[in-house]
Amino acid sequence: MKSIIKNIKHPFNRFVGPSLNGIFLLMVFSASAQVDSTLLKRTPQDTTIQGAMNMDAVYNRPFLQVGKLPVSVGGYIEADYQYIGEDGITDGHSFRVPRMTIFIASSIHSKIKFLSEIELEEGGEEIAIEFAALDFNFHPLFNLRGGVVMNPIGAFNQNHDGPKWEFVDRPISATEMLPATWSNVGFGLYGKNYSGDWAYGYEAYLTNGFNDAIINNGENRTFLPASKANKERFEESSNGEPLLTGKVALRNNNFGEIGLSYMGGIYNTYQDDGLQLDDKRRLDVYAIDFNSTLPWTDTYLVGEFAWISIDVPETFTQQFGNRQKGGFIDIVQPILKGNILDFDRATLNVACRLEYVDWNVGTFRETGGNISDDIWAIVPAISFRPTAQTVIRLNYRMMQQQDILGNPPAKIRGIQFGISSYF
Repeated sequence: MKSIIKNIKHPFNRFVGPSLNGIFLLMVFSASAQVDSTLLKRTPQDTTIQGAMNMDAVYNRPFLQVGKLPVSVGGYIEADYQYIGEDGITDGHSFRVPRMTIFIASSIHSKIKFLSEIELEEGGEEIAIEFAALDFNFHPLFNLRGGVVMNPIGAFNQNHDGPKWEFVDRPISATEMLPATWSNVGFGLYGKNYSGDWAYGYEAYLTNGFNDAIINNGENRTFLPASKANKERFEESSNGEPLLTGKVALRNNNFGEIGLSYMGGIYNTYQDDGLQLDDKRRLDVYAIDFNSTLPWTDTYLVGEFAWISIDVPETFTQQFGNRQKGGFIDIVQPILKGNILDFDRATLNVACRLEYVDWNVGTFRETGGNISDDIWAIVPAISFRPTAQTVIRLNYRMMQQQDILGNPPAKIRGIQFGISSYF
């Protein structure tokens, strides 16, 4: 079986959004508007957010505003190094810039906002529109969003910015089981309310969704991220059926946040020009996420776990699982705060990520034996934050991956070093 290490080095292709020329002109405009640095001012993170929730992550970012223009810009960059081997064999030293992301936001009216998130991956080889939506604020509990939205399944898909995390790689369960970052065109409603230390919120969207690629792909397994290669999902649905994504979340300022989310719909092309090709086949995803800071130690905990159910045709072999599960938990412990190396508000952390994915939950029909096709990883880390918006991180990745037959697992070990910062 393929090792996860290949997917780490060569992420699945994303939808290619605007042309390189368009991105270049956008960056030239932004740069020319910032020539006079006296006009620049840092737009604070949304001060209306009393104890920010994951649903606020799209706006709760640092921006720069030019003079009195109604447009703000921002972004972040990641760069890293890794030396990783599988069963004692390594490809050697490797450097990469996995992504640079640009944010552009505008307040068209006090109750109308626009935000876009454009991501350049692998040194600009791939360009993706991850978010580009208009928000109409009618009431704290009733707001309309339309455009390219990030489906709120779990927490990481919406709250994925590199500078927020102490780890070089994104969670395996979020990127190799769930399809983070997963965006689609559609419309939806969202809202939240506060009562003392408590906050609750909801989101519900109808968007375009998955296609047959989740069971017809080069991975030779049921693989949701394969649908990210479908460029047409930003133009039309693959089968005329909407994907429903919904989430409810509850937060207490003293204890943290917990969220429950669902994403589901028909994924296959079951008819063409009125001709019935197949039965309608469903995909359903359920997820729980949480985050909390322990008050007596300042230990930060964050994680999510997801369960997937897919109606796989009986003509497919058992290597295409109809159930999947996986998740991760990050434990981050600050050990030093204050003036470090002349950074007056710096933090030194130790951290550890525990993660697990089973791409094929079940047993073989013939023998009753367990179907494997799973992976687990332990990633201890040290991170230094000279500011809250910048992180330098050193990870040691330890993974074991089993093939579908449960043969002795491939052992993957290696060092990863990276930097990430908002700008």
